[in-house]
Amino acid sequence: MRLLAFRKRLDIICIERSFFMKMFIDCDPGVDDSIALLFALYRPDVDLVGISTSVGNVSAAQGAENTLRILKLAGKEGMVPVCVGAETSMKGITEPFPDFIHGKNGMGDVELPSAQQIPVNMDVCDFMYEKACEYEGELVLVTLGRMTNVANTLIKYPDYAKKIKRVVSMGGAVNNYGNVNPGVEANIGGDPEAADMAVMADWDMTIVGLDVTLQTHLTRADITSLEQYCAPGKKDAVSFISEELRYYMNGSRVQNYTMDYSPLHDPLAMVVAVDPSVVTTKKMITRIECGGTYCRGKVVVDLREQPIEGRFVEHCLDVDSRKALNILFAAFQNEG
Repeated sequence: MRLLAFRKRLDIICIERSFFMKMFIDCDPGVDDSIALLFALYRPDVDLVGISTSVGNVSAAQGAENTLRILKLAGKEGMVPVCVGAETSMKGITEPFPDFIHGKNGMGDVELPSAQQIPVNMDVCDFMYEKACEYEGELVLVTLGRMTNVANTLIKYPDYAKKIKRVVSMGGAVNNYGNVNPGVEANIGGDPEAADMAVMADWDMTIVGLDVTLQTHLTRADITSLEQYCAPGKKDAVSFISEELRYYMNGSRVQNYTMDYSPLHDPLAMVVAVDPSVVTTKKMITRIECGGTYCRGKVVVDLREQPIEGRFVEHCLDVDSRKALNILFAAFQNEG
């Protein structure tokens, strides 16, 4: 009878796990990346199966180190494999890191305890493809940085896109101004060729761009409330977020003339991945401009009757910012 009860319990656990969202994150941590990672790690309905890093806010190697420390902070050390990816764009271009926003270490110069876990010793394309094969048809790919790793995997494994359930990417701007050029956002502007390859791939893709992230404000008052009401087991994580956001908000003030708040970039993309109802979207034929002086990296959408050659991509155009923030905060308020 005890064995039968155990088997029934095991069956229930297996059924429950089948409802989890299988997720793979490609990122460049990054203050806002770190918040997005913690959110995903704390969501009870997300099964995070792998993380890869690329150059962007910091080097790919530093991003992996940051990721490992975040896993330890969340109590998930050794539970999610991490792989170091591309250190340059597809064209081999490197650019100065945005230290004034993310700090020299990418986490607002806050030092988390080092982790014992080390990155997996694999080529990042092999790693990403292996996870796509392991969870074929189930895996949600969330990109929070440049899409260099994604594009390189598409080149090495042409059937990669068909194995992915859907893609949610933070990047770009359709109707909004840019943040590195007049119309260009940093993630896509950092590697336009990679982004264009990603939007042309045969998969279901949603882009969470500046049109909605600049509408969603994380304020100092929000963080103060979260520190008060967060779950006891997550106080260290919330204290870390509070500390790194001091640096990040100052960078936002320098860049955008904001006062005591910062736009919610990567965390909003992660919220959209788990609950698309927070945004209003429109599917549009999309390409990424890969030439020019002022528009290299611009998201180009074509609404004409006879559009350019491209693929339909779902773009987020409006957001219920209060609902998005409540979903984000709930992950830190619930114990477990």
